[in-house]
Amino acid sequence: MRMKIIKSLKYKPNPINGGYTDQILRIDLGPNTISPFSLPPDFKDKYTGGRGYALKLLWDGTSDHTRYDSSENILVMASGPLGNEPRFPGSGKFIVGAISPLTDTFIDSNVGGHFGPLLKLCGFDALAVSGMSRKDVVLIIDADKGLIRIAEAPVMDEKTDQGALSYGDALLKEFNNGELNENIAAVTNGIGALNTRFGIINSLFYDRRRKRIRSKQAGRGGTGTVMRHKGIRAVIVRCSESKVGANNPIDEKGVKQAGASLKKVLSKADPQQLRLSEWGTPVLVEYMDKYHILPVKNYQYGQHPEAKAIFADVFLKRYLSKKIPDGCYKGCNLACAKGAEKVMLTHGPHSGTQVCIDGPEYETAGAVACMGIFDPHFIMEYNWYCDEYGLDTISMGVTASFLMECVQRGYLSAEDIGYDLVWGNIESANRLLHETALVKGFGKICAQGAHRARAWVAQQYVARTGMDLDEVMAELGKFAMEVKGLEFSMYITKESLAQQGGYGFSLKGAQHDEAWLIFIDQVHKELPSFETKAQALKWFPLIRTWFNAVGLCKLPWIDVRHPEAANTDNPAQNQPTLAYYVQYLNATVGCNKSLQDILDDSERLHLLQKLINLRHGKGTRHSDRIPLRAMGPAFFNEYEARSDYYDKWLIDEIGEKEVPDDPEAKHLLITKLRMDAYERLCDAVYMHKGYTPDGIPLPETLEKFDLLDDQAVDLLRAFGLIERERLLSN
Repeated sequence: MRMKIIKSLKYKPNPINGGYTDQILRIDLGPNTISPFSLPPDFKDKYTGGRGYALKLLWDGTSDHTRYDSSENILVMASGPLGNEPRFPGSGKFIVGAISPLTDTFIDSNVGGHFGPLLKLCGFDALAVSGMSRKDVVLIIDADKGLIRIAEAPVMDEKTDQGALSYGDALLKEFNNGELNENIAAVTNGIGALNTRFGIINSLFYDRRRKRIRSKQAGRGGTGTVMRHKGIRAVIVRCSESKVGANNPIDEKGVKQAGASLKKVLSKADPQQLRLSEWGTPVLVEYMDKYHILPVKNYQYGQHPEAKAIFADVFLKRYLSKKIPDGCYKGCNLACAKGAEKVMLTHGPHSGTQVCIDGPEYETAGAVACMGIFDPHFIMEYNWYCDEYGLDTISMGVTASFLMECVQRGYLSAEDIGYDLVWGNIESANRLLHETALVKGFGKICAQGAHRARAWVAQQYVARTGMDLDEVMAELGKFAMEVKGLEFSMYITKESLAQQGGYGFSLKGAQHDEAWLIFIDQVHKELPSFETKAQALKWFPLIRTWFNAVGLCKLPWIDVRHPEAANTDNPAQNQPTLAYYVQYLNATVGCNKSLQDILDDSERLHLLQKLINLRHGKGTRHSDRIPLRAMGPAFFNEYEARSDYYDKWLIDEIGEKEVPDDPEAKHLLITKLRMDAYERLCDAVYMHKGYTPDGIPLPETLEKFDLLDDQAVDLLRAFGLIERERLLSN
């Protein structure tokens, strides 16, 4: 291999016992130190697995001054005790955590593939990288040779060097003497991760059925940008040990039983429900369009007559294979990670090239619909280019859509941009994509994300018109679809108060993985009252946090309903399936935890993340507020497009006699009532979580979970809470 080695360390991989190795690998790219570090015995009990390890490392190792490009920022990659078990579905997940370029606070992104399981097999529960390299490097963790190395990143040809997929493919082949197999995996990034704030990390793994490298993405919050700014082009892991049983569970029989039970439910129930195994997540496009949830033209509309052109059956017939089961890790019979072979690119610098494409996921299709485009081939190309450049398809699409609406409403012109950036125009959307990745032209603005683009547009508009800056910022804030700096994922929330809270209270910003309530609230109508919505906004984030902590995919639980769930008090929680997860946890690590114990473990992590947000200025009620468009029709055209629904909603809320006749008056009244409802929701959810009315955890809430350390005390003292509690106790 032609990589120049900068630093090397011989080591012996720690064995896995009960799902853990009890060791993390610290690498500091300033002095180029490599330090395997043994964890204290109680660490894993308090800070479970993936998200827990990342949170604790960043809480202790960073400060309120840490930014994404600070040397002390820590890039953490961690699985969990339940990752790496082919006998249980969805066990290939790991998280990537850091201080985010978009939100300036903690972000983690959940991703599949083989990297997390192989990292654990290499002897480490987590990789934690600090410092910044002066030259691009590749980190290599090689259990087969017992070597950990920091190497200079090899230089390929110009196109390959810019790409995350092509660079990773070439690198892995070179590393493994031209051969690829399931014992090696890598994480990589591309030129877009270097140039934007929403760079992704690609998790590359070898698919022996397709006989090629495939990819999954840690897409949200700019973790790829952090990785690239540290000078890391790739991390390679290699271990040839068997994966089956490699977690060395305490109760082997219990693991087998739990896995077999869940696989049985998936094989029987999924074909009768969403059919994810056959269709993949694009099946959601049809559901979202049907229920007015598909984000069209920057979330103005939830439905479109052309949407059928991007329904799942179109992708299945034109691009995807029915013959190959597509799991992102061994043993998952839900197998929803679809892929396409030999797709001809027709746009961009690789036009005329045939490529293999992993996807599209629903979120990517939704991001293109958000720009008013309903062309399946463009979705496939957009998917591939974002992966190759290392861009989050969601943040790219939502920021572009915001800028398109700025044109629609007169805040931007073709002169500001350099060309017509309008709804449904593939040529202009494609141009902006490539300009963004390469930070050329107007792409320099889009590369900053919606939050910062909003400020730039406001300044340009004020300079041209002389209007008040605060007034313009407020108007743009109605449709700049971000919370805490993170762009919304692809669900319209105008008709779901629960999902409005799911986005607003999400600690990382407007991402649905903390509380995906849109289906159970708007489609299944399983949260009928205000109180059930408020309770769900505490319970669901906790259980979903647990999945990110232990190294598991959520889809087998939340997207495939157990037949017996209908007979329980709360069918939406799908507790019969959760029982298999509890059994799997207890059998693996040798504990005897209940579902409530799991929720308590997650609440500790949730509170720790809340403390980091507070430390970085994103933890109060102000940061939980959402754009007006997320609550209802921000502008009159949105009310007109759905007036029948809104008029009925008004009658149900205040009575027919109180509803004004004038349509514009109705629109204003709806806006007021929706904003009032969201504020009431804040009050209720904060009470359930043990927070103050401003969204700050009470001292007793933190004390219950042993989180009231010196740093937390200083934070609460700054908000006047410690003194207040002492006065009350006296």
